[in-house]
Amino acid sequence: MASVCHRTTSCSRLLYALRVLRSHGISATSMSDIFRCTVLAKLLYCAPAWSGFCSAADRVRLEAFLRRCQRLGYCNSATPTLAEMFDEADESLFSRVLTNRNHVLQSHLPDRSSSQYNLRKGAHDKELITKTSQLNERDFIIRMLYKNCY
Repeated sequence: MASVCHRTTSCSRLLYALRVLRSHGISATSMSDIFRCTVLAKLLYCAPAWSGFCSAADRVRLEAFLRRCQRLGYCNSATPTLAEMFDEADESLFSRVLTNRNHVLQSHLPDRSSSQYNLRKGAHDKELITKTSQLNERDFIIRMLYKNCY
């Protein structure tokens, strides 16, 4: 995907700035904070919208970039994997959409399902949309509705 290539190239440029900061004697804690606020923020920007469209090769490239950053000492080894960060970003956005009736994505959610049965409470009360193509499986709303249906 072109955006993954563009993102890793753009983040590689930021690594040069981090290398300059390290040469000027910045502490490891500050380095980790700056890495998180610049590089990780750039990688995760709008991740719920585009992460579903990443191919396996794109995910491998992003994970390799993150491992390289860990090896170079820009972030610590406790940094979660990119897949975990993508899942966290998805969950965070989806919970905000569900709880905020005025959220702009609220209108894209399906109607509430009605049931005559007294079932256990699920993660959401929305009706599931029928998956029709590979594109639908990559869509944020459909992906999160099926992920959180149980």
